Amino acid sequence: MASISMALLCFFASFAFLPFLSAMPKQTYIVHVKHQDKPSSYVTHHDWYSSQLKSLSDSDSDSSLLYTYTDAYHGFAASLDADQAESLRRSESVIGVYEDTVYNLHTTRTPEFLGLEIESGHNTQVLDQASHDVIIGVLDTGVWPESKSFDDTGLPEIPTRWRGQCESGSDFKPTLCNKKLIGARSFSKGFHTASGGSISKKPKEAESPRDLDGHGTHTASTAAGSNVANASLLGYASGTARGMATQARIGIYKVCWSIGCFGSDILAGMDRAISDGVDVLSLSLGGGSAPYYRDTIAIGAFTAVEKGIFVSCSAGNGGPVRASLANVAPWIMTVGAGTLDRDFPAFASLGNKKRFTGVSLYSGKGMGNKPVGLVYSKGNNGTGNLCLPGSLEPDFVRGKVVVCDRGVNARVEKGSIVRGAGGIAMILANTAESGEELVADSHLLPAVAVGKKVGDLIREYVRSDPNPTAVLSFGGTVLDVRPSPVVAAFSSRGPNLVTPQILKPDVIGPGVNILAAWSDAVGPTGLDTDTRKTQFNIMSGTSMSCPHISGLAALLKAVHPTWSPSAIKSALMTTAYTQDNTKSPLRDAAGGGFSNPLAHGAGHVDPHKALDPGLVYDISTNDYISFLCSLDYPIDRVQTIVKRPNVTCSRKFSNPGQLNYPSFSILFGNKRVVRYSRVLTNVGAPGSVYDVAVSAPTSVGVTVKPTKLVFRNVGEKQRYTVTFVAKKDAAITPRPEFGSIVWSNSQYQVKSPVAFAWTQL
Repeated sequence: MASISMALLCFFASFAFLPFLSAMPKQTYIVHVKHQDKPSSYVTHHDWYSSQLKSLSDSDSDSSLLYTYTDAYHGFAASLDADQAESLRRSESVIGVYEDTVYNLHTTRTPEFLGLEIESGHNTQVLDQASHDVIIGVLDTGVWPESKSFDDTGLPEIPTRWRGQCESGSDFKPTLCNKKLIGARSFSKGFHTASGGSISKKPKEAESPRDLDGHGTHTASTAAGSNVANASLLGYASGTARGMATQARIGIYKVCWSIGCFGSDILAGMDRAISDGVDVLSLSLGGGSAPYYRDTIAIGAFTAVEKGIFVSCSAGNGGPVRASLANVAPWIMTVGAGTLDRDFPAFASLGNKKRFTGVSLYSGKGMGNKPVGLVYSKGNNGTGNLCLPGSLEPDFVRGKVVVCDRGVNARVEKGSIVRGAGGIAMILANTAESGEELVADSHLLPAVAVGKKVGDLIREYVRSDPNPTAVLSFGGTVLDVRPSPVVAAFSSRGPNLVTPQILKPDVIGPGVNILAAWSDAVGPTGLDTDTRKTQFNIMSGTSMSCPHISGLAALLKAVHPTWSPSAIKSALMTTAYTQDNTKSPLRDAAGGGFSNPLAHGAGHVDPHKALDPGLVYDISTNDYISFLCSLDYPIDRVQTIVKRPNVTCSRKFSNPGQLNYPSFSILFGNKRVVRYSRVLTNVGAPGSVYDVAVSAPTSVGVTVKPTKLVFRNVGEKQRYTVTFVAKKDAAITPRPEFGSIVWSNSQYQVKSPVAFAWTQL
């Protein structure tokens, strides 16, 4: 006993002043601990943490200790009051104590659009067979296991290395899992603490992996759903629904609940997914930008990538606002959203004989052919134009078609409010923020969504005509839409506020009007008043584009099992395309003009080219550590992320942009010259020779040495150096400019986008 007391004396000395009975409110804190300081007298870190908490209070320490983290983080999550948290901060064995953070969800034809239905140089049967051994872990709102998208017909036995399991709950039996859905767990302790309960009280939401929201079922089936024939949303987008990697396995980690996704639960889900043995982690959620040592997802993802797990995250839906990105750590694949070549046209015919085209997924009884009155009003409180709750006057809108401005509240909620006030139909008109982006919704009443330009014309018509009228009609599903893809206006944009020298997002993928499986517990709009049931739903968001890339990464992992996560990321980035199906540069839905790498990253993913990229930019764990050290974080902050107590930062990059990243972000600041080196690894044929081609704005000179790379062997590495010079006589612009560096031969094009900025945002 004496040795235990001596070992813990330093740790507990600071707790003596604390009253044992505290009336202060409690909340969840994540505590980062010096892992190596555990006294040998404790068998496990869990035992040690329990003792630490026992010293703070006379209450049951196990009720305060929410999670013990082992892989994704060194430390624990606990329910503490402010004084207890402050006492822990004073301990020499504690590196940091942080309040729990709330993260948000970033809410048939896709495989064809990506070319996955087209024969290529890769045998589809071989690809499917290899995918049997790949496991995708999805952190989201859970799963509706009865969905046909999780049918396991034809799949072989579960890989023996899998250590996951199916948890039971009041509404979820372990037998619901199968050889497709091989694991399902839930993590709710942070949520319960935040919502006013505790883990010892009966929860308001069932503690189970069942999806009562629909989002998690949608994302999981997008990544690796089985083939389902005759899938549609109430007749829209009819066809075969399938995930990107139809033969891959799925492990579900429910970390999101009715009021959000809490960092302590996310970290617990990542921790368990890593130990369960997933190959890919897919997270369609995020928060704002924060230093990496305060970013729960970034910290957990670092360990995952170190262990060979590819991590794909949504970029966020904060676009078209600049610098609105989430999940910007360089070891994470940050995914923006673009459109498909499929649309759902709907029409607004006005009394002035003009007919405008928009989109809709309305599937109920139509309006007929008789025009009815059209209204648009700010209302008494100035919010009637937005159709916010309580903003519409029933006497004004009853029996009318109501024009609602997009923004503030959910698009489908606006329709519900119009209907509740007596309106019979809605025209949802974009404002400047959404530009010309059209997102289709399964509205509860006849509704058409239109872009800003059309919206302005309709608004002006209502204002100027003494008796404005409209009738709406619906055109079903249309394919081969041009141009496509187009960058979604909502897709979050760079620059990267945490490290401007790393260009983000990395790529875009399909994220607008995506058909995938849905939960039977909720209608397609997600509104409480929506009693409709559907096995599939159409949704939009970077939440939808992220699992596309997660599934594609699983395919690359199947074909190239020895590739690192950074090699897979490189393959997806350097083969991405930047021209649409009209051979024009990618356009941006926000304004209709050309897009740029701050919106689309390296471009839109091209799965077949990514399977055989020729060259890759590989990054080791030590490279990432050198990158972190170059940020000049205190050493304990670096250790928070890398979980290595012996890290000293004796080796660090002179500039964070020295990381061997597949893209370039040049921040001149007060310098005229920026010089970076990169290393390429040959994953193509032996004896490959590549020549470089550079494009840059006239204000910048770019020199690459050498201009030719010769790879005699597979796996051989070659280094090149790029010097970027801001020309003296060139006018400095506050706007970013762009270029590219391309290594190519007759078979391959290995392209890296370059962004140039003269001042930091």
